[in-house]
Amino acid sequence: MKVFLANVEPDFIIEESKPKYYLESYYYLKKPIQLQLMKEVDMFLLDSGAFTFINAKKHKAFNVDEYLNNYIDFINKYNVQYFFELDTDSIHGIDKVLEMRKKLEAGTGKRCIPVWHKSRGINCFKKLCKEYDYIAIGGFVTKEIREPEFAKVKQLLDYARYHNVKVHGLGFTSMKYIDKLPFFSVDSTSFKSGRRFGQVHYFDGKKIILKKRPDGKRVKDYKAVDKINLQGWIQFQKYADIHL
Repeated sequence: MKVFLANVEPDFIIEESKPKYYLESYYYLKKPIQLQLMKEVDMFLLDSGAFTFINAKKHKAFNVDEYLNNYIDFINKYNVQYFFELDTDSIHGIDKVLEMRKKLEAGTGKRCIPVWHKSRGINCFKKLCKEYDYIAIGGFVTKEIREPEFAKVKQLLDYARYHNVKVHGLGFTSMKYIDKLPFFSVDSTSFKSGRRFGQVHYFDGKKIILKKRPDGKRVKDYKAVDKINLQGWIQFQKYADIHL
């Protein structure tokens, strides 16, 4: 399994500890050091930023067609090989999403990674498995898909694997289930939570373990915690490559 670190801000990029796999949102991908990193990692995934502007308070101000044109231009400029569609079903409806997918693929001359949501139905998932060799499942971050439904997710993954289709789990790195759901790839921003919650993440040889700060104590050096956590997740990336 390929574990992608998502939304790697410049402060997290360490010369001697760069992630193997990197996912970034087009919405945030602006700084030169990020643009350089996407060329240096073993594999890069570009997210459309749809999740960001769907949840932004001013998402109605977005001109989605203009945004799509800029997204296409970026993919072409940097020769991005793997990129997700604009899965804005909840705002524009599936017909508009399909229209944008068609335009995205025509404009880049490449196949995108379509994102299946539960609302699209099982038949849509099976159809994607017939048409694409790399697809994604969304809804983990937004809780559209909850833990009691993970058994059904396993069935979808088994179906995709039977048809030689790779599946990416968007925002999925549950240490409780990551070895039980056979995704081809997943991504997470969890490595950044140490700064937010005062946690140290370390790799115990199989999984990431969280060590909380003692009660009444404060983290004094957040950058030091960031470095420790990043290195722990990079170790987990290497483990997952071989064992998951």
